[in-house]
Amino acid sequence: MLSSVKSIYKTWHKDPIAKVLFVCTGNICRSPTAEGVFRAMVKQEGLADRILVDSAGTHDHQVGQRPDPRALAAARRRGYELGKLRARLVGPDDFKRFDWILAMDRRHLEYLESMRSSDYQGQLGLFLNLIGDGGDGDMPDPYYGDPGDFERVLDLTVPAAAALLQAIVARSKSRDHA
Repeated sequence: MLSSVKSIYKTWHKDPIAKVLFVCTGNICRSPTAEGVFRAMVKQEGLADRILVDSAGTHDHQVGQRPDPRALAAARRRGYELGKLRARLVGPDDFKRFDWILAMDRRHLEYLESMRSSDYQGQLGLFLNLIGDGGDGDMPDPYYGDPGDFERVLDLTVPAAAALLQAIVARSKSRDHA
């Protein structure tokens, strides 16, 4: 996937190069899907000990629950495992822990912006803006839809996750050469 990642990896120090948080409403559909896909890509590239990945929700309705069964099934069909994930609530401390906080839609982004501390220096934005597909940047919410809507989330997540990994690698490489 990323041909230069493994050669770049050999030159990095042991500290994490990125800490990524994906955020949606209940943390049972979109954000755990993004977490699972991105985590698999990071692992495939041999960077699992260098890039920390998590997900959270803006609402506490499903805290502690596994991802939606339809999200689990769609992900599993494509080789991604989400079953060990559990929903949690995003909080102010996440702005101290993560340097990439990516919202699934503008509503989540507005919520995150309202809790962001003034000294936060990380990347806060919409996940789908990483692929610039010409849309509005919002990941469609599959919760009230059918199984095909969960497939659509995966269709959008895979290229956005790949773009995120490339951005992290490029940023880390530029820091190493600075």
